[in-house]
Amino acid sequence: MMAQILRPHLRSASVIPNRMKMGPYLVVLRTRMMSTHKSKRNIREYYGLLNLDEGCSADDVRESFRKLAKQYHPDGGSSTADSATFIRIEEAYRKVLSHVIEQTNARQSKVEDTEEEEEKFKYKTPQHRHYLSFEGIGFGTPSQREKQYRQFRADRATEQVMEYQKQKLQSQYFTDSVTVKDVRHSKERKITQAIERLVEDLIQESMAKGDFDNLSGKGKPLKKFSGCSYIDPMTHNLNRILIDNGYQPEWILMQKEIKDTIDQLREAVLASRKKLGNPMTSAEQKQWNQVCEQFQEDIKKLNKRINDFNLIVPLLTRQKVHFDAQKEIARTQEIYTTLIKTKEITNKNPNNTDPGEGEKTPGVKTVFFNWMNLWKFIKI
Repeated sequence: MMAQILRPHLRSASVIPNRMKMGPYLVVLRTRMMSTHKSKRNIREYYGLLNLDEGCSADDVRESFRKLAKQYHPDGGSSTADSATFIRIEEAYRKVLSHVIEQTNARQSKVEDTEEEEEKFKYKTPQHRHYLSFEGIGFGTPSQREKQYRQFRADRATEQVMEYQKQKLQSQYFTDSVTVKDVRHSKERKITQAIERLVEDLIQESMAKGDFDNLSGKGKPLKKFSGCSYIDPMTHNLNRILIDNGYQPEWILMQKEIKDTIDQLREAVLASRKKLGNPMTSAEQKQWNQVCEQFQEDIKKLNKRINDFNLIVPLLTRQKVHFDAQKEIARTQEIYTTLIKTKEITNKNPNNTDPGEGEKTPGVKTVFFNWMNLWKFIKI
């Protein structure tokens, strides 16, 4: 009975010390919340005192302080000068400026942390295969990378030409040098190994595609191309296989294409000139001008093709120069004039021979020389 009476009093007595222990912590927490709210309210008041909004820059704060200082500074001489107001404005200026600088630093540190995180998790695996074209040269869009790759190939071709000239001079004046011999042998070895690897890769690729399944000599030994002891049989066998299958380097095919294109353009412009009268009327002159403009456009396209050819041609002496459209048109006019003169001479002096001596008349000789001159123009 006594225990039942004392139990509630003991519980209340045990709770009192716990409340006494929690008391200081509650006071500190309440004080912090009030101070935080009070600081935020003060910052807003400071912004309002400077006529600014939160999120402004430090330059805006300084500019606003200058304007208010001119109005309220005691020594400014203005009608609104007030020392108490200026002190409040100066205090607000310091608080707001420090607050803006803290926010700016916090944003910068946050951006730096974000960049570091992105750098950590950045995709660092090898690029996809189609990005590895152009030998991995250049950056940007595919067209930009192609231009950069062309420039790289031009620079590399120039370096190779300079290196070739250097080796040529060294071979002329330092033929007995041990260093020159070692460099020459090492480069020859590297070139041979590169060619062997390239050929082996092409052979394996063709075998995988099944290109060798229908060959007539499949399973039979290769016949040697030559019995000369100074010639490598493997090299001649490879050359014979390539020649038999119609292989030609890209620059040779492009060279033929350029030659055929310029011949076709010359024949076309000459045929267009033959269709017009001599002298030309105003309508024919307009038609001839249109033909010349189209010819100039075709020559520009051909010159771009020549640029591509000069990048891949292995020898500097094989490079081509651009065609001049005006010179080609003038050349066509000269050929047409020569043709007209030849026809006139042929009509005036028909082919006559002396039955006794069988000699040609002077008119026939003149026609012959005119045709020779015409052939020289066409050949050029």
